[in-house]
Amino acid sequence: MILLSIENSSEVVAKKVGKFIERLTPDRLDEAKVEEVVIRKLIENLVAEGLHGQIAAVRGIHLQEKQLQIDEHMQVRHHDHF
Repeated sequence: MILLSIENSSEVVAKKVGKFIERLTPDRLDEAKVEEVVIRKLIENLVAEGLHGQIAAVRGIHLQEKQLQIDEHMQVRHHDHF
């Protein structure tokens, strides 16, 4: 299993749409949009390589060094099969 944590969603959105619009959107919205694009691109590339599996965007899991912290109210925000 692979865990990917994106930590600069707001910066990416600011570069793509401009700093003014980025300031108007909540960080959570920025995070969701960046995750959506990353998931779509990952699926395209994994399918092109012949891989099959599942991918999910999850809220409430945190990676700290070599420890995985799972919040009590963990939520699967998005799930796809490929």
